[in-house]
Amino acid sequence: MKQTDSLPDKMFGAVVGDTVGSAYEWHNIKYKLAEEQMVVGNTHFTDDSVMTCAVAEGIMCGLRQLPDNWLAAGEEANTVIRREIIRSMKTFGRRFPHAGYGGSFFRWLLLPGSEPYNSWGNGSAMRVSFAGWAARSLEEAETLAELSAAVTHNHPEGIKGAKAVAGSIFTLRSGGGKEDVRQYASQYYDLGFTLDEIREEYTFDVSCQGSVPQAIVAFLTGESFTDVVAEAISIGGDSDTIAAIAGSMAEVIYPIPPALKQRVADRLDDCLLQTLSEAASFCE
Repeated sequence: MKQTDSLPDKMFGAVVGDTVGSAYEWHNIKYKLAEEQMVVGNTHFTDDSVMTCAVAEGIMCGLRQLPDNWLAAGEEANTVIRREIIRSMKTFGRRFPHAGYGGSFFRWLLLPGSEPYNSWGNGSAMRVSFAGWAARSLEEAETLAELSAAVTHNHPEGIKGAKAVAGSIFTLRSGGGKEDVRQYASQYYDLGFTLDEIREEYTFDVSCQGSVPQAIVAFLTGESFTDVVAEAISIGGDSDTIAAIAGSMAEVIYPIPPALKQRVADRLDDCLLQTLSEAASFCE
C-alpha cells in the first residue's frame, strides 16, 4: 500500500477521475456514484493518466532548459518544449502500450516520425493539467496547453479544448472561483446547459467540443471533489476522460478524500506515481 501522506498534493485529480471513470467508459451509468462506489474490481488507470504524466514530464524537461522568461524567446523556446513533450509521450506510451489509446494516437506512438494528425479528440484536454499548474501567467498556461495539444491534436478544436482546461486551472490557482472559470471557459464553449438537461440523451463523444464543456459544467456543478467526479460520470459517454478533465479542475479548490486517494494510488504504477510527485514538487 502506498502511503497517502507521501502522495502529491496536486496533479492527482486527473488521475483519480480517470481511474474512477475507467469502470464506466464502456458501461455507462446515468446516476451519481457515492464515494464508496468509486473504486471497484475493474477500476484501473488508462491512457489519460499515462499521458497526463507524459506531458508533465515533457514540460518539466523543456522548462528546465529555458530561462524563467521563456515566453520572450518565442519559437526557439517552443521548439524545446515541443521536442521534450513528443519524446516523453512516446516514451511513456511505449512503456504502457496497453493503456487504451485510440488507433491514430497509437500509430503515432509507434512511428519513428512525429507529425501531428489533425485530431480534434478530447485526448488533448485530458492530458493538459500540468500546463495549468506549471504556468506563471495565463499566457504561459495557454501556450503550454497549445504546445502539448498540437504535437498530435493540431486541429483548432483539439487546441481549444486543451487551452480551456489549462486556462481554467490557472484561473483557479490564481484565486479565481467558479464564476471566473465560467466566464473564462465561455470564450471557448457554450456552457449554458445543465447536466440534468443533457443526461438522458447524452451519448459517447470523444471530440473536445462534445466532452470538454460537459466536463467543465460537471466541475461547476459539483460541491466537492467526489461530487464533481460523480457528476462527470453520471452523464455517460467517455466517462474516464470527462472525469479526468473535471477532476483536474476540481482538485485545485477541493481536497481529494484521503481514502479515495489511497485506493487510486494503490492501482497506479510506481513510475506514474513518481512522475506525479516530481510534477507536484516542480510547481511549489
